[in-house]
Amino acid sequence: MTKQKRALITGASAGFGRAVALALAEQGWQLIITARGAAELEKVAAATGARAVAGDIADPGHREQLAAALGSDPLDLVLNNASALGPSPLPTLDRIELTDLSAILDTNVVAPLAVLQLTLPLLRAADGVAVNISSDAAVGAYPGWGGYGSSKAALDQLTAVLGAEQPELRIYSFDPGDMRTAMHQAAFPGEDISDRPEPETVVPALLHLLGTRPASGRYVASELPVSS
Repeated sequence: MTKQKRALITGASAGFGRAVALALAEQGWQLIITARGAAELEKVAAATGARAVAGDIADPGHREQLAAALGSDPLDLVLNNASALGPSPLPTLDRIELTDLSAILDTNVVAPLAVLQLTLPLLRAADGVAVNISSDAAVGAYPGWGGYGSSKAALDQLTAVLGAEQPELRIYSFDPGDMRTAMHQAAFPGEDISDRPEPETVVPALLHLLGTRPASGRYVASELPVSS
């Protein structure tokens, strides 16, 4: 009998996190999902059979709740998808409030590492995979994107070092590219972003990564064989 796979997905109430949760549920995965929006998270839980634990991933108390929900069973996947964009419209670096920058870093860098610190033993038990969601803003210099982009650059470096330190696991940065999400809309207030692809169209690229398990590193959805 095939063992049921188990995943933790942060930021699962909408966008890419929701799309991945729906796809994995269709494949029979057992899911633990979290996000700040409790009402939307419960809708995803109802659609997937997931266990929902609503809260802010940057809150240490919430991470303790997640640890309790996860228990000691092996974990096949951790998807650190929850992200903070920061103020909208996006401020340039000469105007960004340092408290806003700290909040972005807490959510996009500190929290993913904290989640992995508490789940690494469970991942090792399952020969699992960790995926941190990156962005092209981590490698490109776009006006207004300094706060978010620097956080994703830091997350990329953290992911790379963790992969070198944990060679028995697969640890990835995954750049999904532009998507038609609420966060992307917030980055471009008042603009039409309907030309961006829906998050569901990017999920096959992530599933390809999980299925083929290449070496730990940074991967871009558009460069993977099934990203379209």
